[in-house]
Amino acid sequence: MDKQMTIWLVIGVYAVFMLAVGILYSRKGSDMSGFTVGGRSAGAWISALSYGTAYFSAVMFIGYSGGSGWSYGLWSVLVGVGNAVFGSLLAWLVLANRTRRVTRRHDIKSMPQLFEKRFKSPAMRLFSCVVIFVFLIPYSASVYKGLTSVCSVILGIDEQVCMVIIAIASAMLLVLGGYMATLKADFVQGFVMMIGVTALIVLVVLSPQVGGLGRGLSSMAQYMRTHEMAPLPGGQAIALISTLLMTSFGTWGLPQMVHKYYGIRDEKEVKRGTVISTVFALLVAGGGYFIGSLSHLFFGETMPEGGKDFIVPVMLDSAGLPNLLIGVILVLLISASVSTLSSITLTACSTVSMDLVKTNIAKKMDEKNLAAFTRILCLAFVVLSYCIANYPTPILEMMSYSWGIISGAFLAPYLLSLYWKGINRAGAWAGMIGGFLTAFAPAAVSGFTTPNGPLYACLAMALSFLLCFAGSKLAAALGWKAAESNGAF
Repeated sequence: MDKQMTIWLVIGVYAVFMLAVGILYSRKGSDMSGFTVGGRSAGAWISALSYGTAYFSAVMFIGYSGGSGWSYGLWSVLVGVGNAVFGSLLAWLVLANRTRRVTRRHDIKSMPQLFEKRFKSPAMRLFSCVVIFVFLIPYSASVYKGLTSVCSVILGIDEQVCMVIIAIASAMLLVLGGYMATLKADFVQGFVMMIGVTALIVLVVLSPQVGGLGRGLSSMAQYMRTHEMAPLPGGQAIALISTLLMTSFGTWGLPQMVHKYYGIRDEKEVKRGTVISTVFALLVAGGGYFIGSLSHLFFGETMPEGGKDFIVPVMLDSAGLPNLLIGVILVLLISASVSTLSSITLTACSTVSMDLVKTNIAKKMDEKNLAAFTRILCLAFVVLSYCIANYPTPILEMMSYSWGIISGAFLAPYLLSLYWKGINRAGAWAGMIGGFLTAFAPAAVSGFTTPNGPLYACLAMALSFLLCFAGSKLAAALGWKAAESNGAF
């Protein structure tokens, strides 16, 4: 069987699986509770792998691992380790159980609902709803771009055709099944990702370009010494640290990641999920960035045609991998991308339907009709993402705008609302608006072309915390109405 036939056969098996999962759960998410939080009955393995597959998509494997590896060499592996330690382990320890308890106690299904109930502010719910929907679209689009680059190189198919295929796959899973369908699919896709990454690491290390682990590391270390990458110059070191912090702590404020904690069954499952999520992240993220860190062994100083987005795809195509493994790798990337797209789409669209349409426009809409309307919104979101994906912005920058703006606005108010009773409506507003503007303004002024998105994202998150504290203390000292406490929390 030739290469193309083998690859398409593996992808076909995956597509049939996705369709089966969607159909199986098509009747189990008929109302909004089932469609968005799955009855709050998810176990550790399902929740942890769903978190991990939403975290790591083709954006990480293609955009971040390739771009970071090219710029920082072996130093880029630190980003993957940081994602495991800070983005998974610490995130679950700090956020998971508190979020699970609060959202269950107050029947909260989305981040905007959390802000409204915690700070008694319908306006805050509307603001966060709009920000989430609008600025998750670039993140979704970056996933499309990551997957199309690898498919166009390995399969030789047109990028537009690839985008249409991935859009149909993610829309089909979501529209048919909702939250539980994505969880069950993520469970299997998580294992596919772990197996695929393990095999990929081994075979890339054994490729002629690398020549084994010892030789590869020695060659890269020598390259870094002769090209001013060991140690990194000050500007590059700051960029590396910014990328590490944004991709690790930025997840703490992303609604599609926080949403994974809502449906966990109990505290015991949270503890197990913490371990599973961390191991998954260490393997997948650490492995992904390690592969990207070897890019100069394949290309020397000459960037492959197409730019940084094509570094990893061309590496995979030239590494002499077996046809079956190439098919598995493509399924790995498709799996990761569909999982991330599903989480993003479900979060953005359920937020609009519950927190905008149901609350302000169609207040008498029943749960089943609301779920049906959310499915329609999912289709619209997929189409919008497809359109934005055609905008000529590199994957890394496109994702950093989305993460920076959303986490800059919401991380501080969300985290502090779980742990600090002193935060009030005035402080939350100050943190939200300040963080939002810090990340949004530089990107908008540059026409969304600035390469410093991760740095602005980190500044936005840090400033938002300061403004939350300062705004809360000032409002309390002046006796403002916005400083009133909420005893229910």
